[in-house]
Amino acid sequence: MRWYGPTDPVPLSYLKMAGVTGVVSSLHHIPNGVVWSREEIEIRKKEIESAGLKWSVVESVPVHEDIKTRGGNYEKYIENFCITLKNLGQCGIHTVCYNFMPLLDWTRTDLLHRCADGSLALAFKWIDVAVFDVFIHNRPHATKDYPQFSIEELNQHFESLDEEKIGLLEETLLSGLPGSEQSYGLHEFKKSFQRFHQMTHATLRNNLILFLKGIIPAAEERKVRLAIHPDDPPFSLFGIPRVVSTQEDLAYILESVYSASNGFTLCTGSYGVNPNNDLPGMVQRYGDKLYFIHLRNISKDLEGNFYEADHLEGDVNMKEVVGSILKVMKNRNESIPMRPDHGHQMLDDLKKNNINPGYTAIGRLKGLAELRGLEYGLL
Repeated sequence: MRWYGPTDPVPLSYLKMAGVTGVVSSLHHIPNGVVWSREEIEIRKKEIESAGLKWSVVESVPVHEDIKTRGGNYEKYIENFCITLKNLGQCGIHTVCYNFMPLLDWTRTDLLHRCADGSLALAFKWIDVAVFDVFIHNRPHATKDYPQFSIEELNQHFESLDEEKIGLLEETLLSGLPGSEQSYGLHEFKKSFQRFHQMTHATLRNNLILFLKGIIPAAEERKVRLAIHPDDPPFSLFGIPRVVSTQEDLAYILESVYSASNGFTLCTGSYGVNPNNDLPGMVQRYGDKLYFIHLRNISKDLEGNFYEADHLEGDVNMKEVVGSILKVMKNRNESIPMRPDHGHQMLDDLKKNNINPGYTAIGRLKGLAELRGLEYGLL
């Protein structure tokens, strides 16, 4: 399971009780672009090991925004990333998840979506994104990116929001979710947006490939496996392109920089939002580069809105996906680290205020139990 460090309200002792053996963690206290020293890595590693667990995967080493734009001090930040990878490898940590989402990390519009059983889930609605973009962000010509909504619909929805709801929507979209690389106020967001608003898909994709070519030698030197995480959600937001959203994107990344160190994270919730992504097929085709797995489910509608469903329900055929993963592990004769991604806020966790959205103890425990049962049933 994922652990956010000493400030995480779910302590390592709870993860141990859940029956996990490995921990997914990161050094969130170190600013983006700064080298992770071996001393800092060893401190976190010892914290985890003292609880009888192993630091299995780093999620994530943040990619500085200068790298994504290839501006500012991007060369220095790539050098720092390489040093961090070497330090991690020297400390015995060999799987690193990272993402290349520009400006914003994983994005939701509702952190308290009420499910039919009364539990709370994370959700994403396009009309909320459109209203923020058009009326709060005030991006010029933003309406053209939301052809599914008329101006009247957008106006009506915006007028239905009082000041408190507008503030909550702004905070949800911009303030940063657990593990996100950057949080913003509206002013800071608008300022940072200017770096990306004219960037094309081709430019961002090329910047990713150049970044990989710059860091792969360091990863190869220390036998570190890089596992790129898909965009979440897998669509452009606010007119800014995203380049790790489709099975075609994944193929391009793996084929453009061919290396045993260049692999991917299968996030079934992220890739699963796009109905054109064949998840079992992706596992079968690229299983030799599958280095990390996030298993969660989503329930989506025809407009692309979604909420995070129970792990074995929703639109992702988890049985097929897990079956494909088990075949890959058998062929490779090795286990691939997996964590139950996100979980509903439920039972006693409904009474708690100091929770990380998606990372409550009980919801993830339920998901882990279900996924473990599915795995045993398929063996």
